[in-house]
Amino acid sequence: MRNGLLLSFLGLALLTGPADTAPRPNFVFFIADDMVPEMFNCLPEGKGKNLTPHLDRLAAEGVLMTGQHVVSPVCTPSRYNCLTGRYASRARNEMFLASTAAEGQTRVEFNSYLTPKDVTLPSLLQQAGYLTGLVGKNHVIEVPGLDTRFANYDANARDPKISARLRHNHDKVCAAVRQVGFDFAASVYNNNPDFLGLYEVAVQNMDWITAGALDFIDRAGERPFFLWVATTVPHDPVEPKRSWNANPLITAQGYLDAPLEVQPARSTIPPRLKAAGLELTDERANMLWLDDGLGAILAKLKHRGLLDNTIVFFFSDHGQNAKGTLYQGGVHDPSIVWKQGGFPAGSKCAHLISNVDFAPTILDMAGVKPEPGQFDGTSFLPALEGRETEQGRALYHELGYTRALRKGKWKYLALRYPEKYANMSREERKRVLDEWNANRIRKHMRIVTEDPDMPFSHLTPIPGGGDAERRSTGAYPGYYDADQLYDLEADPGERVNLANDPEHQEVLKALKQELRTRVRSLGDTFGEFGH
Repeated sequence: MRNGLLLSFLGLALLTGPADTAPRPNFVFFIADDMVPEMFNCLPEGKGKNLTPHLDRLAAEGVLMTGQHVVSPVCTPSRYNCLTGRYASRARNEMFLASTAAEGQTRVEFNSYLTPKDVTLPSLLQQAGYLTGLVGKNHVIEVPGLDTRFANYDANARDPKISARLRHNHDKVCAAVRQVGFDFAASVYNNNPDFLGLYEVAVQNMDWITAGALDFIDRAGERPFFLWVATTVPHDPVEPKRSWNANPLITAQGYLDAPLEVQPARSTIPPRLKAAGLELTDERANMLWLDDGLGAILAKLKHRGLLDNTIVFFFSDHGQNAKGTLYQGGVHDPSIVWKQGGFPAGSKCAHLISNVDFAPTILDMAGVKPEPGQFDGTSFLPALEGRETEQGRALYHELGYTRALRKGKWKYLALRYPEKYANMSREERKRVLDEWNANRIRKHMRIVTEDPDMPFSHLTPIPGGGDAERRSTGAYPGYYDADQLYDLEADPGERVNLANDPEHQEVLKALKQELRTRVRSLGDTFGEFGH
């Protein structure tokens, strides 16, 4: 224990991996939370708007994957996709199965959790002799018996009973993380800060996450390793007193004994932004804070002589401009892959890839061959190496009451609500909305609407939609159309729905059939497309 940081570290016995004359690469998978394109200097939307020198270095020396997409653009299923290489509709945790049974069709949202029965990327790497670690945000691994329903959301976190409960919860989360393939778990937020159960600890602490990552690297010794670093920023809350300028002693497990000195002091953030000629905003401050954590990890790898043999993936969990929808603003989500010396593909790669491709790609890089049919994704290592790759790939997307298929320039999106919601009475709609809002008021969170007559979003059966998708609900002209067809070359913003255009009925018919085949191959239940 150092500086009050409670670590949970098991499974350090050396496992024998495949013999090889060359050392196997280490992996750092850095997954940020809710970044928008304007936060990336390497993208046109954000060029010159941020002070993120370490992220800029990864982009300049690595490969910017401009064709990167996600399957399901909200936190939980996106992380499921990354850690399993499989679609979240394959989840078999109790919560997911219960929601499917209740609605009569599969709804992919914040319900697709990993359990010890799942075969995961870290568990496969473990079997190959890798040491695996997770720090930061969970929000994808099921934690049985977790108790975050504090009687008083505004209780004092220094109260001995409250403090003990926070530590107990953190220990349970770490134990659950270890059961899905991670040897090491530390500095874990089980969910976004607002959902930890106590307002006083509902703050960000990037320093704490970084400290956990550095401890893991120190403990790895000579073993090859895989480290999953999941930040809680730049997701809400973004105001200074709850993010970059919060009390540095506050963590998800209560108060530290002393501040952590693992990255540049928070007090240096405003003057550094000013020196760079950038106005201080909460978003910029949080991005610099995040970048400082990334820089500390890179510096530790260099100090340990590990950087030359480490591959770094930088990824934001989904597109944020249309979060909670399958429009391009939600599913198109450029990523960065870096290694010393770069890849033959050069600085950019436009190959169409999905986040279900991360797991098979990392195993390919590690020289590990999975069982046939293990993944829904495929390795994109050939694309990084400049070799010929599959042409004409169709991208599949699933979320809430929508499914989508993208093939070439065409994209088909289907919206199907279960009958129970189409026939919901106004009284029932009001009850659902009132209960939803009451819980958010208790947690000091914003309200989307108080109007029970508002239509549902694509993601949740709540009038007006949930908070996660509030900016995209109803924001597209064809948003509430059951069938939507878009020409992404002529209409990249998906403003003109061509589904009823007589000239495009053959394209529509072909894509609907292909979507039906894909849904049924997953054993999914979705409108008339599934079983």
